Amino acid sequence: MFNRVPSPLTLLAAAATTFCGGAHAVGIDPDPAPIAEIVVSALRTPEVASRIPVAMTVLTGEQLTRDGIERPADLARRLPNVSMDGAADGLKITIRGVTSADTTEKGDPSAAVMQDGIYIARPQSQDAALFDIERVEVLRGPQGTLYGRNATAGVMNIVSRVPTHILEGSAGAEIGNFNARRLDAMLNVPVNASLALRAALSARRHDSYLANGQGTPYTLGLDRDDRAARLSAKLDLGTDASLVLRYDLGIQHDNPDNTVQDGNFYTGVATGKPVATDHSTAQRLTNTFIAPNGLPEQAYRERRSSGIGADLRWKLGTATLYYLGSRRHFDDDFLTNYYYRVAPTLALGVRETFTGAYTQDSHELRLASDASAVLSGQAGLYYFREKSDVLYGFRDLEPLGLPPYYVFPHGPNVARSKAVFGQGTWRVADALRATLGARYTDDVKSRVGSTNFQQTATFNAATDLRLLNAAAIETSKTTWRAGLDYDLAPGTLLYGAVSTGYKAGGFNDGCLAGTRALGVECPAAQAVPESTLVYRPETLTAFEAGVKTRFLDRRATLNLTAFHYHYDNLQLSGVAVVQGAPRYVTSNAGQASVTGVEADGAVKLGNDGTLQYGLTWLDAHYVTYVPDGVHSLAGQPLDRSPARTLTLGYDHRFGLAHGELLAGIATRASAAYLISVPSQLLAYRVAGHTSTDLSLHWQATRAPWQLQLRVRNLENAVRPIAIDSFGMVVPSDPRSLNARLAYRF
Repeated sequence: MFNRVPSPLTLLAAAATTFCGGAHAVGIDPDPAPIAEIVVSALRTPEVASRIPVAMTVLTGEQLTRDGIERPADLARRLPNVSMDGAADGLKITIRGVTSADTTEKGDPSAAVMQDGIYIARPQSQDAALFDIERVEVLRGPQGTLYGRNATAGVMNIVSRVPTHILEGSAGAEIGNFNARRLDAMLNVPVNASLALRAALSARRHDSYLANGQGTPYTLGLDRDDRAARLSAKLDLGTDASLVLRYDLGIQHDNPDNTVQDGNFYTGVATGKPVATDHSTAQRLTNTFIAPNGLPEQAYRERRSSGIGADLRWKLGTATLYYLGSRRHFDDDFLTNYYYRVAPTLALGVRETFTGAYTQDSHELRLASDASAVLSGQAGLYYFREKSDVLYGFRDLEPLGLPPYYVFPHGPNVARSKAVFGQGTWRVADALRATLGARYTDDVKSRVGSTNFQQTATFNAATDLRLLNAAAIETSKTTWRAGLDYDLAPGTLLYGAVSTGYKAGGFNDGCLAGTRALGVECPAAQAVPESTLVYRPETLTAFEAGVKTRFLDRRATLNLTAFHYHYDNLQLSGVAVVQGAPRYVTSNAGQASVTGVEADGAVKLGNDGTLQYGLTWLDAHYVTYVPDGVHSLAGQPLDRSPARTLTLGYDHRFGLAHGELLAGIATRASAAYLISVPSQLLAYRVAGHTSTDLSLHWQATRAPWQLQLRVRNLENAVRPIAIDSFGMVVPSDPRSLNARLAYRF
């Protein structure tokens, strides 16, 4: 059954026929309560998730705590057709095979990450701690109309809790293996009838998951020492308006040496055909690389992220005016040691230092009418600007003929985006609605900087060489969505849509002949052609149809979606040698095709049991792509796009004499998939695997405290989650065990 999947239309027709009029099943208790509805903001206005004509998954704050989900990278094991990996260079999100590899200051992700509706631009700041969260909404498929550029794969919106007029608080403490410790607390205070305040904080630490087999005294890897806090205020401005203000601060200390060489997982890399090894988990998590050109330094990293945001909602009769604004800062400072393969059988040790400062401003003004009217809709204006200054420095590349210091000072780097958008819905009949929306986006990017070949840490014009990196690009696009949704029966929504997505174009290192900046000329001998310097926007056209149904007296749900994408100018990134030195280059990959089916839902089994399930089938592959101008990758699967995944979870409540015990098990089974390095013509196959989590949650009768025990990755199996052009692998987390004690009043 798992290998043979019916056609999308067959599945949709079967679901509609079976469930639109209700169903009966042997062994289902007729009395249990229905599965609760969840109100979401996926379409930018409040609506229950079962009425949203978009493929999406919602995880509540209670689910996050119960499942031990501490950061966005942990979410993927609960999401169909989604991969989220906390790689060394930032959060990598793949939805339905659509991903992005360029996490530099000039790159853009393919999936938009939002914090309370605010776009978070840098992948390095997206994998922050999750605490005091109301819910996380993950939308699959392009969301270009309401969310804008860089949402071609989808959207993840993390919604924090809003202050309420109830005095309440909570605190929790957690310990686990790898010397894990976590503390979190929350206090909500109603000041008066109009004002409420809320404060929340979180701190977590754990030791490295990696072992040092290099014979050096240095610590490695995924150890963490994170602290985060959020202050919120909600002010009711009369009966028709409210203002929510938020300030957040996060400080993350970790060790960026969280990689091992690809030989820990594969043999045959030198031949261009990697084959998975049968190494144990301990072997895979041991860094045994001894550089032939010197000892590493102790690595370090500090990331500091802060932001202030305002969310204003003002009821104007039959319409509501929304304003959402924010200013955010992100600073990143690290030193790391690379495994840097320069030839099939030769690797060097390379030290990198990095400092980066990023500031982003965003503003959105939106007017939305009453959704129950015959004609309803929303329209708005959007503005975003990000400015950054960064400094990359590499050492130990002398064996390649490079000087002792290979340095990239870049800044200011500026990205500015403006948009106007609107979407309207017409109630054609009581059960039928038609939706049409469009968004026009104009993007401008610019950067000045250089590639420096230096003898010392400080540039000296008398002895050092500087090559200019300067470019600017303006791209624009109108994205649109046209859809129909129909109430096939009470509790059953049938929908279909055609939509488009857009990711802005950009540029690589280099300059055009005759350009002058920073007092440096770009002579013809050093210039690069415009076709190499600039890459074009990535565009997508998506066709999607689905059904959402609640049956068995609303004690069971099914969400079934079939989709087909046509991708043009897919942007892929990797290291290539330009003008005799390695550079990070992004290029357009030609065309790709994505077709798939997703089914997920839940069933209440009696009053005490809940079964959750998900099944996906995916065919995502290149249609045309010749990365080196010679070898075609047509037909090769896109990265992180397993043909099949299956998720199952079961929770059961046991009423005991002095309390209630909730026991849960969740497993995710994935077929094999690829992680490729097109610039090296390498494709690493990640074998099919399962990952299982267990949990026990004890709530004493009429007591304010709770006790929870969790096991994640029961199999204790690790696999690559990211592989770069040099042969460095970020491994997944091994088995972890945690115990949590929480108090609430």
